[in-house]
Amino acid sequence: MATLSNIMVAAAINILSAFAFFVAFAVLRIQPLNDRVYFPKWYLKGLRSSPSRAGVFVQKFVNLDYRSYVAFLNWMPAALKMPEPELIDHAGLDSAVYLRIYWTGLKIFVPIAFLAFTIMIPVNYTNGTLQHSNLVYSDIDKLSISNVPNASHRFWTHLLMSYVFTFWTCYVLKKEYETVASMRLHFIQSENRRPDQFTVLVRNVPPDPDESVSELVEHFFLVNHPDHYLTHQVVYNANELTKLVEEKKKKHNWLDYYQLKFSRNQSKRPSVKTGYLGFWGEKVDAIDFYKSEIERLSEEISKERMRIAKDPKSIMPASFVSFKDRWGAAVCAQTQQSRNPTIWLTEWAPEPRDVYWCNLPIPYVSLTIRRLISGVAFFFLTFFFMIPIAFVQSLANISGIEKTAPFLKPIVEEKFFNSIIQGFLPGIALKLFLIFLPSVLMLMSKFEGYCSISSLERVSASKYYIFLFINVFLGSIITGTAFQQLNNFIHQSANEIPMTIGVSIPMKATFFITYIMVDGWAGVAGEILRLKPLIFYHLKNFFLVKTEKDREEAMDPGSLGFNTGEPQIQLYFLLGLVYAVVTPILLPFIIIFFGLAYVVYRHQIINVYNQQYESAAAFWPDVHGRIITALVVSQLLLMGLLSTKEAAQSTPLLITLPVLTVWFHIYCRGRYEPAFIRYPLQEAMMKDTLERTREPNLNLKEYLRSAYIHPVFKQEDDSDSDSESDVGTVNSDREPELVPTKRQSRRNTPLPSKHSGSSPPSISEVHVNCQP
Repeated sequence: MATLSNIMVAAAINILSAFAFFVAFAVLRIQPLNDRVYFPKWYLKGLRSSPSRAGVFVQKFVNLDYRSYVAFLNWMPAALKMPEPELIDHAGLDSAVYLRIYWTGLKIFVPIAFLAFTIMIPVNYTNGTLQHSNLVYSDIDKLSISNVPNASHRFWTHLLMSYVFTFWTCYVLKKEYETVASMRLHFIQSENRRPDQFTVLVRNVPPDPDESVSELVEHFFLVNHPDHYLTHQVVYNANELTKLVEEKKKKHNWLDYYQLKFSRNQSKRPSVKTGYLGFWGEKVDAIDFYKSEIERLSEEISKERMRIAKDPKSIMPASFVSFKDRWGAAVCAQTQQSRNPTIWLTEWAPEPRDVYWCNLPIPYVSLTIRRLISGVAFFFLTFFFMIPIAFVQSLANISGIEKTAPFLKPIVEEKFFNSIIQGFLPGIALKLFLIFLPSVLMLMSKFEGYCSISSLERVSASKYYIFLFINVFLGSIITGTAFQQLNNFIHQSANEIPMTIGVSIPMKATFFITYIMVDGWAGVAGEILRLKPLIFYHLKNFFLVKTEKDREEAMDPGSLGFNTGEPQIQLYFLLGLVYAVVTPILLPFIIIFFGLAYVVYRHQIINVYNQQYESAAAFWPDVHGRIITALVVSQLLLMGLLSTKEAAQSTPLLITLPVLTVWFHIYCRGRYEPAFIRYPLQEAMMKDTLERTREPNLNLKEYLRSAYIHPVFKQEDDSDSDSESDVGTVNSDREPELVPTKRQSRRNTPLPSKHSGSSPPSISEVHVNCQP
């Protein structure tokens, strides 16, 4: 029988693991040679340099100041000192709002835990139902709703607390939604000029036999947006060119490695085998081999660029269209452009660093088929993953199947072994099963054709949350119940099985407590240690780094993984809301997770992660929706539990809770979600007016000229071309011109076009001759 000692053993193991991670981090982060691993963001901003130590040689690598080792937890208060406005300026709104998810968890669960421990636990514990039953239970189960006898009047307490917890959660969610929406609008209004503020992505451009895609796009917007259209950039299928450029970069890295190796030992030139991965084939001089490979790839890249420039089929029916002001872009992005709603589809363009260029060449008509295929694959992935989940649950309930597997009894009854198996192994096994899942889900999202990194991460996060909900939550409850109560199922009548399941669901709190400690406590502590980046940095620094640019690439910290982090947070919201009424003892473990994760990730956002894009907290509606889903699930689960406990008189009152919760969600969507989808024209006009007043001679065309050109077409030597941020002083206001067109249905088009030199340069005009 699972006892409280198992939980204590698991808690001790995970607390010691977390403490060991924190001590290791405290020691490693103050060593001079690790400074770039634990504070890379400040290096990328140019606000920090490698620490210089005078004196003995060892001080260049090891910190010998004993005083810096004493206060090994001083990073925690330091992480909390930076005010939120300064944090937004430092790391962006996405990072700041991501931290608010943890803060929202603390706001919700701290008051709920206080009420649950003062009211719910005494009501549950002062009964003897489980002691007089044949069910397998633990000491923790005595604190759950399972310990309340059937048809008891005490269930009115659970009903009342469910209402209180729901109203408090909705109140916190409304205040947070309102706050984040206000933060988003203020951020958009106050941030610096960005190309995506003036640009929309146009997809499914209809074919025209008389005009190219570029000419068609230009003429369409000159006619339909004559006062606001500025310029455009067509989308090229440069996927093959990108592969060649990436391959050349890898060859360059190997060349740098062997040149560095030869410079350290010039007595022998390095060699390499020309076969696959260097395992077989002819043995040749490594430096000469990679030089010849780079020359070969350079020729192939030049030919591929020429082919793209001359082949009309390389131009996709999509384009980035820029406007003279934000107002014009907002109108275009948020309106239907044609009487046929399936063509000339417009949406806000991602910011240039957020564009996922590989998916832009995908024909729009194939996206629906791709997403159908991905949906079917996701369904089977989710379904078949129940097999390892069932195996994990069998580990979690070894004592529960003693009667059906007597040969395990001598091993299971060993106290220490029993505690380790039930208190630690299930959580770590489930964690290991989930390691590769986010990468698989991201590949599926990329296959679906989303054209921005932020949308890829949001879609992957949705898939990951659904997977966790079905497999980790529902799967653990269903399969765990089946194993744990297997003997009872065999010997009881069919009409008693639903009641046994209803009583057994709260008992899964033991497993989820161990999972929270493994994933939430030790996992978060392991996050701050950054063991994998630490090892890889030193390996790269020793073998590959020659210049400061190489060192920056070696210490690249990456961005905050929203597609994995946010769904895992949502699982804790789900567990907390479901078990708040059912088994409140789980709440302190969740509160510790939210508090610890808030401090750790605040430190990481300030010092480590360099966000790859800025979506201005566009993900918050998804966060809100998933917490609402967890709230409804908790209400339905409680309704089912009370029905098995012969408390049918409370069912009508419980039915109103999901209805009120869904109504609240609909209200919030109508009131706050538009701020995350549309850009108010009033705000756009205000921003445009202020900009024209402050910079009357702004040359916006020059600013946007190369913003949305594929990175592989851009010149490496920025000195030969103007930077995107360089703004000229040419007056863009001039009289419209009449421009000839090939189409018989429209002889003249107002405003400048490529014939008058106003269109952006083509690939053949600017980029074909550039060397990669």
